[in-house]
Amino acid sequence: MNFSIIVPVFNRPDEVKELLESLSLSESNSDFEVVIIEDGSNITCESIVSMYKNKLKISYFFKTNSGPGASRNFGMQKAKGDYFIIFDSDCIIPKQYLNEVEIALESNYVDCFGGPDTALATFSDVQKAINFAMTSFLTTGGIRGGSEKINKFQPRSFNMGLSKKAFEISGGFGNIHPGEDPDLSIRLWNLGFETRLFPSAFVIHKRRIDWSKFYKQVNKFGKARPILNQWYPKHSKITFFFPTLFLFGFLLASLFLLFGNLLFLSLYGCYFLLVLFISTYSNKSISVGLLSIIAIIIQFYGYGIGFLKSFVLVQILKRNPEKTFPELFFK
Repeated sequence: MNFSIIVPVFNRPDEVKELLESLSLSESNSDFEVVIIEDGSNITCESIVSMYKNKLKISYFFKTNSGPGASRNFGMQKAKGDYFIIFDSDCIIPKQYLNEVEIALESNYVDCFGGPDTALATFSDVQKAINFAMTSFLTTGGIRGGSEKINKFQPRSFNMGLSKKAFEISGGFGNIHPGEDPDLSIRLWNLGFETRLFPSAFVIHKRRIDWSKFYKQVNKFGKARPILNQWYPKHSKITFFFPTLFLFGFLLASLFLLFGNLLFLSLYGCYFLLVLFISTYSNKSISVGLLSIIAIIIQFYGYGIGFLKSFVLVQILKRNPEKTFPELFFK
């Protein structure tokens, strides 16, 4: 099987260097190429790519800025392989990754797969806390690749595989961002393709992010979900409402406190103590445990508020999503 690794990049040459270095150490038994798509960057990675011409089969393309989804589509159009693997530029790829993918595809072929992500011990405490908030079963339920059921899995494009056939028939990614990943998964299902989680095909995801960027990211996630629910009502789940319900529950618990009732607020306290314990244990750091509480508060608040606003405007008031939230759509 010939793999084409597709990487969209925007102003991240240092990240690309780390990613390419990790790919140069690959122990893959399969032939693969790397396709770098520079999405209108002001700080390009062309010189970095040139450094790896003798180590990797690699090609570089510069295009005007049109977002990650369109850049991935552009890369897949230029690629020569029959199976595409899509990474974010802030990922480091374990040397056994491609062999794990090939083994999984040979044992149970699927036209689209996704893999989980993990953190390194060298990550900052904030990176580790955000990683915990994004991957823990206590927050997302593991839907980013840790514990979501293997079949009917919605791959995330930081670590995704897509056959050439599925790309050509589906047309690839749409122009919504974020939200392009579940949008593509659902369209693939509707076209008769299957998706699958490959638990052993993990990447190291650096999550180049601070608290402010994290809030903006999860807020956009929240805004995008009701739009997807409107497009694909059969795939709407009650769990998508949980962050917003979590916020309303906290407000009610605070109101009960004014009347001397501590019960409901104490339940929230127990939840955050559980977060502290599990994150501290898994990261072997009480500092990361404490920061994980902050990360989860930001995550639930940002997503919950974004979801509520979008739900009211898009699903109840029936406003046009692209006009209501232009920041979620690339032209």
